[in-house]
Amino acid sequence: MFDNLTGALGGIFDRLKRRGALKKADVEAAMREVRVALLEADVALPVVKDFIAAAGAAAKGADVLRSVTPAQMVVKIVHDTLVETLGGGAPVEGVNLAGNPPVSLLMVGLQGSGKTTTTAKLGLKLAKRDKKKVLMASLDVYRPAAQQQLQQLGLQTGIETLAPIMGERPKAIAERAVVKARREGVDVVLLDTAGRLALDDAMMAEAREIKAAVQPIETLLVADALTGQDVVNLARAFNDRVGITGIVLTRVDGDARGGAALSMRAVTGQPIKLIGTGENIEALEAFDPHRLAGSILGMGDVVGLVERAQDVIERADAERMAAKMLKGKFTLDDMADQLKQLRKMGDLNGLIGMLPGAAKMKKQIAQANIDDKMVTRQEAIILSMTRAERRNPNLLNGSRRRRIATGSGTTVQEVNRVLKQFKQMSTMMKKAGKLGKRGLFAGGMPPAMMPPGPFMR
Repeated sequence: MFDNLTGALGGIFDRLKRRGALKKADVEAAMREVRVALLEADVALPVVKDFIAAAGAAAKGADVLRSVTPAQMVVKIVHDTLVETLGGGAPVEGVNLAGNPPVSLLMVGLQGSGKTTTTAKLGLKLAKRDKKKVLMASLDVYRPAAQQQLQQLGLQTGIETLAPIMGERPKAIAERAVVKARREGVDVVLLDTAGRLALDDAMMAEAREIKAAVQPIETLLVADALTGQDVVNLARAFNDRVGITGIVLTRVDGDARGGAALSMRAVTGQPIKLIGTGENIEALEAFDPHRLAGSILGMGDVVGLVERAQDVIERADAERMAAKMLKGKFTLDDMADQLKQLRKMGDLNGLIGMLPGAAKMKKQIAQANIDDKMVTRQEAIILSMTRAERRNPNLLNGSRRRRIATGSGTTVQEVNRVLKQFKQMSTMMKKAGKLGKRGLFAGGMPPAMMPPGPFMR
């Protein structure tokens, strides 16, 4: 997300930093370039005008021009204006669950925006992280197999789903779900409404009827970030005609421009609460304006990276690995476990993008062909070894390496590369062990967080 904007702003600020002392003309020229970058990123024109007015006025202040590092001050001003535009004046809101249980959350949006999948992702997040008892119900009686799709996702996530009854209307389904939830001690009811291919009066009327019947504590608009400015118009229409309390942006990992996120808060006045960051059922994150602004400006999102690691790494596994580190021990079995954890954390390119400075390495990353398949191949190479070979890599002579390459569907060169990475990681472990508990990974970051492949050659 925001790849194009990050690259454009990075180029503008790099040119400013090379100038040293800045004049008002330099700042004005930079702001014109920022304006073009925002428009090319598909940010709504009124939002761009307000952004440039606020940032430009602050950036041309005497304090900035007299600053020891004026270019960095301009970057900070743009960062702060981004945060404000994204809704950063208030704390990160998250999904509101305050109320007597069961509380209802109504999911609305167009067909194909990802409502059903997002409903399941949110159900899993609430059950796993917030320890809530969740009931999901599909109110979509129009799209073939829509209710069955939510049931399948319920089985996949372990979240209870309301059984459909033939011929039941959406309002009645919602009321039945709330009654069942109250009877069975459910904390949260997720109501997945029907969508249409385009906005129409019938969809809006149905959403209003359901909302009046169940009085949801949240009405969340699920919108596809890939639809660009259309999603801003969609948000405005739903807010005016149904009344929404927040927005969930899906497929943000596939939108290189990202202008929708910058526009929606300003246009609707409603916060973006969640973002879908991939196809994985756990790829749903709280929206944090400060962290997103940092990512846009190439500062990375280390907090988000650590949170993802915490979601997939069991405490017992982390403690076991820490004990091994302190002893300076690390085997190929451990490396396979690290690769497995890395895969669970989601799209590898997305993870690398969360590292500070990754935007400036974009070309090198693209040339290195780093992707999830590479991690899978590396894992397959290790799993093609015998237990004795994984415990003692010194056994791996030429013929054994050829056998492993054949068994894993890779090449001998790839096998050699994995073994070289293992050697480097093992050396890092020994150093960490010598440093003791204040060592390299005292913060709990797993060794596999260093992307495998060309970065560890």
